Amino acid sequence: MSTFDIVELRKADRRGLADEAADRIREAILAGVFPPGSPVREVELAASLDVSRGSVREGLAVLEREGLVRSAWHRGTRVIDLTVRDAEEVYSVRAALEGLASRSAIGRVDLDALDRRVDAMAERLAAGAPNEELLALDLEFHDAVYLAAGNRRLLEAWRAVRSQVHLFQLTRIRLGHQGYRAVVVDEHRRIARLLGDGDAGEVARFAEEHVHSALRALVDQLDR
Repeated sequence: MSTFDIVELRKADRRGLADEAADRIREAILAGVFPPGSPVREVELAASLDVSRGSVREGLAVLEREGLVRSAWHRGTRVIDLTVRDAEEVYSVRAALEGLASRSAIGRVDLDALDRRVDAMAERLAAGAPNEELLALDLEFHDAVYLAAGNRRLLEAWRAVRSQVHLFQLTRIRLGHQGYRAVVVDEHRRIARLLGDGDAGEVARFAEEHVHSALRALVDQLDR
């Protein structure tokens, strides 16, 4: 084995630990273990995860690129605050992405697979599933649309904001879950139907309104 091969192997191992750390910390943030605005400390995380501080630092860098945490000189790293301004920025970006994704997915997306995802939402909703489970199905639905759009840069843009969307949506449903549960199945069913109809303007319009209505609900709860 050459020196180059050894160096590459070690780098891959470190990236694996960093990704593992990022996954575990992300899960904790989304579960509310680290609330918005709270500090996340390298030493404590390294001890809890049984990895080096370097791996934690790299993992936090991943989450900073996703927009879930922010680092500042002499202040350390903190989970992002959920302000109205932050919400408006994230959801305005998402609305633009959803409009493009839905238009691009026409004729490409597996409509039967989308219907099965919506059916799963309806079944889990009827069974009284927790909001977090419904939201996971919700995001998987949108993941499928982005994948079907066939635009690599669009998919990367979605992945860059997906964790923030996840956190904001969790906040929305935790503050007013009945509103989310009342619309989650019907809105996604309509998106799937419009994709099948093939009207690019109409599906983009509704996909964007789907996002804007979520923003209005969240802002109303944050203002309270």
